[in-house]
Amino acid sequence: MKIYPVLLIFLTACLACANDDVRSINKAAESKDGLTYLALGDSYTIGQGIAETERWPVLFSKTMSANGIKIAAPDIIAKTGWTTANLLSNINKVSAEKPYDLVSLLIGVNNQYQRLGLEQYQTEFASLIRKCISFAGGRPDRVFVLSIPDWGSTPAGSSGRESIGREIDQYNEIAKQECAKQKILFIDINPVSKSAVTDLSLVAPDGLHYAGKMHQMWAEQAIMATKGLFEKNEEN
Repeated sequence: MKIYPVLLIFLTACLACANDDVRSINKAAESKDGLTYLALGDSYTIGQGIAETERWPVLFSKTMSANGIKIAAPDIIAKTGWTTANLLSNINKVSAEKPYDLVSLLIGVNNQYQRLGLEQYQTEFASLIRKCISFAGGRPDRVFVLSIPDWGSTPAGSSGRESIGREIDQYNEIAKQECAKQKILFIDINPVSKSAVTDLSLVAPDGLHYAGKMHQMWAEQAIMATKGLFEKNEEN
């Protein structure tokens, strides 16, 4: 197994400061501030190294609300370093009895980094998709998944850029297939994440995670992709 020393240093530091990155559920399902939204994931969802206001789920909600589809501030269950197994074991705080209007999922980079295997990822990702549908009140059309960004495009991943990219592609193909089985919207943010190779303003100060500018790009992609979901529901 190939170890990336620079990455190991960064991850160790990030894990040490990430204890407060799991936001408790604040009964958003009862909110009167718009459609309720639950965002599940890892460091890419909580925005390791950037301000809370720069996280893509926060930007997504804010921008959607400004454009006429009012969405409450998201409840976020995510932590730096989490794998699919970690996320599965930490979503028992969510009650399916009070479903959310919208649920998003972005998970898997730590499965790739820890070499946990594609078969394990597929099994656990499929379980997470079913959980997401349950949290959305059994409505797969209110669930969407973002692909895993290519961290090999960051300075921390430069020494293994090609191999990291190939492995991330394999995990994303599995996620895409599982989403298709459940008729879940899959949004591929992997290509835009590769822009970090030539634009360091897209990278957070730690050299490993992504800056608010990249999160804004992900939010914009999610907004464009999910507009159809709400238009369909309005027609119905």
